[in-house]
Amino acid sequence: MSGRTRRIVAALAGAALFGAGALSASLLDRGARASGAEAPAAGALPGFSKVVFLSHLNDPKTTPGFPGDPAFVTSVAFTVPADVYYLQYVKEGEHTGTHWGAPCHFHVGAACAGQLDPSDLILPAVVVDIRAQVAKDVDYQATVADLKAWEARYGPMPKGAAVILLTGCSRWWAAGHTPGTPNYYNCGTGERGFHQPGFSLRAVKWLIRQGVLGERGALGTDTFGPDPGTDERFRDSSLVFHRHRIDLENLAHVDALPPSGAWIVVGGPRNSHGSGSPATIYGLIP
Repeated sequence: MSGRTRRIVAALAGAALFGAGALSASLLDRGARASGAEAPAAGALPGFSKVVFLSHLNDPKTTPGFPGDPAFVTSVAFTVPADVYYLQYVKEGEHTGTHWGAPCHFHVGAACAGQLDPSDLILPAVVVDIRAQVAKDVDYQATVADLKAWEARYGPMPKGAAVILLTGCSRWWAAGHTPGTPNYYNCGTGERGFHQPGFSLRAVKWLIRQGVLGERGALGTDTFGPDPGTDERFRDSSLVFHRHRIDLENLAHVDALPPSGAWIVVGGPRNSHGSGSPATIYGLIP
């Protein structure tokens, strides 16, 4: 993907995030009227027809925590009747809810949040649908053959892409955590223990060799992370977290994205020495 194209998408994404979309729509409408062309739908960004949230709502009552992570707690610090304004105190780990991870999450001396570039957080999206495989095997690992099948149908994956698995596990997001019941920790199977699909190690190595995961890029999924639940060493994560590559975890509404052509925009705080952060992640759909 050329630097010029990435800069254009970054500018468009900025417009979406900071409210300039309305101004853009107004200017486009004026131009369309002057030329006699049909104006775009209100709120639509040039080049994109729709923006979707790829993040779950952050709520300590429903947000599943990864085993061993810090507890997620909120409390009301100020109220409008008593203090003129309302504000919550939020206590959570950097990897609570939908979030992104930086290379220093796994490697000492690797880039942390403050060392990444804006373009590292705005990436073309590749969505690989493995729901049929997961329905047969909750611990399924996406293969090189799955990735090649995607390319055979949609063309070469762009360099520096966010390769996202659509597993279907997100539908169990708020289903609690009682062992032996269908929930997010077992992708709705009701099996005891931790079960989730992910990328096979060979698939991740293939993405790196192909340059899809290059200087930048991401692995994403609608589960706790790119690693299958059977891998307690998190080898997929260890591989992706080099250079300026990130990961995207606990995504929502991945099924709203097309397999090819969308872009993702990662928004959220960048903490000093941060290993990532809870994030509002947007999908820009052509």
